[in-house]
Amino acid sequence: MAKLYFYFAAMNAGKSTVLLQSSYNYRERGMNTLLFTPAIDNRYQHGMVHSRIGLSEQALIFNPEDDLYQHVLAQEKKYACILVDEAQFLTRAQVHQLTEITDKLGIPVLAYGLRTDFRGELFEGSQYLLAWADELVELKTICHCGRKATMILRLNAQGNVITEGEQVVIGGNDMYSSTCRLHFKQREPGVTRVIKEQVTEY
Repeated sequence: MAKLYFYFAAMNAGKSTVLLQSSYNYRERGMNTLLFTPAIDNRYQHGMVHSRIGLSEQALIFNPEDDLYQHVLAQEKKYACILVDEAQFLTRAQVHQLTEITDKLGIPVLAYGLRTDFRGELFEGSQYLLAWADELVELKTICHCGRKATMILRLNAQGNVITEGEQVVIGGNDMYSSTCRLHFKQREPGVTRVIKEQVTEY
């Protein structure tokens, strides 16, 4: 039976790399995959899932009002797997649509995303993936202190921690730092982010 999987982590855990590797594994065996990426993520070329190590693959762009189940039905190809990048940006309705893809169409869905935001609060997509996914898989990265990083801090241009603001502000390593819970509570992003990145490619 097909399942809905949620692979979650803090930033810089290699989520997109794992997604692209999973897609490659299917394609290498002659099976088609369909990738989704949110329109809101404008860090790289639109319509592409891109990893920090240089891998990329074409994807369908989705907006909050899009019906992912209908998108899959409208495709001419038969797909062996659906993969969703930055799944924290899904809506409640879209997570339900992913369950319909697995339950009605019998296609496994692999969703990859953040669990919490810079305030330590769940994203809407993550909340319902945690509630409704058949399998939950944590992808690990580390804090600057060496502990497992489970939280995210948002930084301003001066590198100081920001504790208030809109939930969604798109940015990369210049704006966010993954930390353990202790340093999240202490609002300490650390000063070894470059070193940390070098050791967190799984």
